Amino acid sequence: MTATDPALTALAQGWCALSLLHSRIETHIERALQAGHDLSVREYSLLDVLNRQHHGPGGHLQMRQVSEAVLLSQSATTRLVTRLEDRGLLTRYLCDTDRRGIYTDVTDTGRTLLAEARPTHDTALREALATAAENPELVPLVRTVEELRPLV
Repeated sequence: MTATDPALTALAQGWCALSLLHSRIETHIERALQAGHDLSVREYSLLDVLNRQHHGPGGHLQMRQVSEAVLLSQSATTRLVTRLEDRGLLTRYLCDTDRRGIYTDVTDTGRTLLAEARPTHDTALREALATAAENPELVPLVRTVEELRPLV
């Protein structure tokens, strides 16, 4: 394959379209969450991921798992957790069975904010997808996103 290979060019164009769609969606959601709830997309995602965990065996996520879920490095995730903890939205405590383990839970205040922000997030996502669907190059990607089912 050479740099001028049509297959490589098509692949690069597809990647650019996907990147453009992601950027537009994230920017639209970010603005809506910031304006309505003083939350970033990453903060919302972290609260959402942590809110889905449960108590009991295997219920709490390790920081590595949280990092993977919110697509951040472990150090960036730790800084994000600290910011949300400082705002009273999260709390950390030691694991009962492994003193090296630290659990992170969403506080009642964090759950309330997440519940208030969820409709904003969902509306902004639908709006961003509808706007993107006006671009013929993005229509197939929008359709694919709309047809995706949860991985769980």
